[in-house]
Amino acid sequence: MNITLKVWKQRNKDERGRFETYQVQDVSEDMSFLEMFDVLNERLINEGKDPVAFDHDCREGICGACSMYINGRPHGPLQGVTTCQLHMRSFKDGETIVVEPWRSAAFPVIKDLAVDRSSFDRIMAAGGFVSVNTGNAQDANSILIPKDDADKAFEAAACIGCGACVAACKNSSAMLFVSAKVSQLSLLPQGKAERHERVMKMVAQMDEEGFGNCTNTGACEAECPKEISIENIARMNREYLSAKIS
Repeated sequence: MNITLKVWKQRNKDERGRFETYQVQDVSEDMSFLEMFDVLNERLINEGKDPVAFDHDCREGICGACSMYINGRPHGPLQGVTTCQLHMRSFKDGETIVVEPWRSAAFPVIKDLAVDRSSFDRIMAAGGFVSVNTGNAQDANSILIPKDDADKAFEAAACIGCGACVAACKNSSAMLFVSAKVSQLSLLPQGKAERHERVMKMVAQMDEEGFGNCTNTGACEAECPKEISIENIARMNREYLSAKIS
């Protein structure tokens, strides 16, 4: 198959960007979207041209690095997949595909499609951990956790911090990401001791990073590749209110 790519090119966060058009021929429908970019970049390098910069690491839908806005949707047209799990058979021969970086002031462009998501790291450093002494590792069956709580904590922990929620939100809100990390720990016994301190610190850091507020449109949940529920946002709001009045 042959496709036309319109790719956002931007040297750094301080320079104006623009779309560049590339023709990519003989693309196998079994290629992943990133493999297609590998083919394009190899050609550009051989021609002495600047390749397209983009993030990637595991290419197994685990790391969350492959952040691309494809035809107006984070990670592309499929539900519940990352960009690296998206294959070219999801597109048609001759199709024009528009690829952009995440659009958020809190995610400044490093180059082209690569953005700086260290704001997420700073939110995690503010309180997304358990620091109290929980003792030696215990047998799992000796810690009694209601199955409903364990299931909800596991589902929240599936968040890979890719930032698709921010990219999908009209306010560039990080509430889904932060609420997933708050829920993951506050639902389990090991995390309850610091639940109030944690939510206060993480929300404060989120605000300091410049992320917008949540207006409950649900776009974050719809575009999340791990389908994290917005129920976590409600849970985080309750945790925050409890911390404020305690």
